[in-house]
Amino acid sequence: MADKGPVAMIDPSQLMRPEPTFNDKPLQAYRDYTIDDTDPIKERVRRTYYEMHSKMTVDLFKEKREKWLKFNHFKATVKDALIRLNEVVDESDPDLDLPNIVHAFQTAERIRHDHPDDDWFHLTGLIHDLGKVMALYGEPQWCVVGDTFALGCKWADAIVYGPESFKNNPDTYNPKYKQVSICTKKKNFVTTTLYGMYKPHCGLDNLLISWSHDEYLYQFLKHNKSTIPEEGLVMIRYHSFYPWHSGGEYRHLTNEKDVETLKHVTEFNKYDLYTKSEKIPDIEALWPYYEKLIEKYIPGVCEW
Repeated sequence: MADKGPVAMIDPSQLMRPEPTFNDKPLQAYRDYTIDDTDPIKERVRRTYYEMHSKMTVDLFKEKREKWLKFNHFKATVKDALIRLNEVVDESDPDLDLPNIVHAFQTAERIRHDHPDDDWFHLTGLIHDLGKVMALYGEPQWCVVGDTFALGCKWADAIVYGPESFKNNPDTYNPKYKQVSICTKKKNFVTTTLYGMYKPHCGLDNLLISWSHDEYLYQFLKHNKSTIPEEGLVMIRYHSFYPWHSGGEYRHLTNEKDVETLKHVTEFNKYDLYTKSEKIPDIEALWPYYEKLIEKYIPGVCEW
């Protein structure tokens, strides 16, 4: 059989991405999940997602939440933790193969340019991926990085690599979550449900969203009594929830509060995604400004 070459993997969020891009890279070049085992980065990304989709379950989420929300792993200032992002290259990211701290400053600086008066927004951009320090304390990257998705209900079509990438996930076959067709008591036919273990329009706050750096950092900020406003906190908590904020999924589970949350997350998303480039900011020159923001909103030594 002839080699058909790379298989195109269309990202459903493409249609809902905010404009514009902030460098010369064309819009369609971002989030390219083409399956190509000859490309080491594309193959690394595929492996990371398939392992995530095979292993991330409701029970595992609860285990990780119990483990990490004790905040007993280490103590450090936010700046010290940010510096450690030099050691993390996101294995799920097809757009950038640089240490995460570079992306942190790229994001923060573009937000600062466009929103000069919102210093909390600048800091949110800088720290949004800081939860990835979990990868430096024994957590595999598939449980730290990448797009997030709702657990305990139907796998959304807009998830990267699609629902078929969950074929080895135990929750796919758990009748409590109604991922596969089941017989109802009232009607004599086979049916499925989008809702799984949830009630209609229960709201994002009541969903179990796959464990990742998003939820960890959100809970870290609450635990350490950060004064970043709620807008920044929800940007952090849901910025990787692409099937929702860019793919249009889960609207049957969201509520009126989430409509406002979506506005904040969508505004943040264009800086998170489209500032990625090979242009490295002068991080040392920028530290004094951001150190002041850290001292203002998340001062001192924190519990991680």
